[in-house]
Amino acid sequence: MAKLYFKYGAMGSSKTAQALITKFNYEERGMRVWLIKPALDDRDGMDVMRSRIGLEAKARVIAAEDDVAALWRAGERSDVIIADEAQFLTPAQIDQLRDLVDREGIPVLCFGLRTDFLTHLFPGSRRLLELADSITEIKTICECGAKATVNARISNGRVVTEGEQVLIGGNDSYVAMCHACWKKRIAAQAAEQG
Repeated sequence: MAKLYFKYGAMGSSKTAQALITKFNYEERGMRVWLIKPALDDRDGMDVMRSRIGLEAKARVIAAEDDVAALWRAGERSDVIIADEAQFLTPAQIDQLRDLVDREGIPVLCFGLRTDFLTHLFPGSRRLLELADSITEIKTICECGAKATVNARISNGRVVTEGEQVLIGGNDSYVAMCHACWKKRIAAQAAEQG
């Protein structure tokens, strides 16, 4: 039975590497994989999915106005769909992926962040949490050794606590932290200023 999967983790938890390994595993068994990513994620080039450890593959870029189910039915037919940076898909696109699972019987695996730098859900992630049959956390650790759950945005060595929800970046802009360390850094910064 096909399912909609949401595999989420903080920055640096190897979500993209796991997506690409999953792609390899399906293809090794002779199955066709449709690899997709939102147009908003242009860090590695528009049609490239690249992990921090060097794995990469070509991916179909999905614009915010694209109907994912219509694209799949119009010729992108595959045995499985793997979406990276799924937090940037629109809620309507998550609904379209859910429709493909239900009507076409194909598995859809979505990899992405759950929350932004202020610990607020992304709209795509919220919809995945509402609709996914399987939700799995991909764990990573904070510098203190605790489980990291916060995607701390960093600028000039300081934790950023305001700004737009989306700022595309990698290790240059974000650090995975546990909630306690994140709050301590913010409190220390406030004490320095006050």
